[in-house]
Amino acid sequence: MENLKKDSNSIKNWAADDRPREKLLTKGAAALSDSELLAILISNGYKEKSAVELAKEILKLGNNNLNELGRISMAAFQKIKGIGEAKAITIAAALELGRRRHAGMPLEKTIIRTSKDIAEYVRAMIKDYSYEVFGVVFLNQANKINHFEIISKGGITGTVADPRVILKKALDAEATSIILCHNHPSGSLKPSRADEELTAKIKEAAKYLDIKVIDHLIVSDQGYYSFSDEGLI
Repeated sequence: MENLKKDSNSIKNWAADDRPREKLLTKGAAALSDSELLAILISNGYKEKSAVELAKEILKLGNNNLNELGRISMAAFQKIKGIGEAKAITIAAALELGRRRHAGMPLEKTIIRTSKDIAEYVRAMIKDYSYEVFGVVFLNQANKINHFEIISKGGITGTVADPRVILKKALDAEATSIILCHNHPSGSLKPSRADEELTAKIKEAAKYLDIKVIDHLIVSDQGYYSFSDEGLI
């Protein structure tokens, strides 16, 4: 009997007007609410809640904001009754695809001319981490992006990036210039003394390999800070 109740909350058993899959087919994805799109991902609810009701509960974790939802861990999703590991994985994968799509344009060999050209891409890639991460954008001779990689992950207040690792990866990527970047989970965009010292250290070491450090970006929900724009590099 319990299985029957559970199945009754499956999307395929809903009234036609309430089925987000059919609604997507007939009206297009843009016609669906965030909770309806999430309901398609999780497929079914359980005996007490439908998939849409579960989806609304998931959205509440991110204050009904998809950008905030992107910060939520899989473990937090699984604390919601009816969301197991498989559903949590599906949600996390969908959020990551959205993040990568948003960040995708610079990977199409876009020429980098200003800090703004790269800032939104970097923000999309690393701003959602709840701890600091340090990444590097590797550019070719025409100032086009060859590769992006997160070099190190740290704690809530900081991370350590090894210049030797960064420069080795730059050589492997055949980069002629690089852009350093890291996030500030606190939201602050002010560089620390350690940020400035690390930037200077990497810039000095890179000179001996004919690799130019173009910029160092600090990103958060508040925007970005460019060492280059501020005359610090």
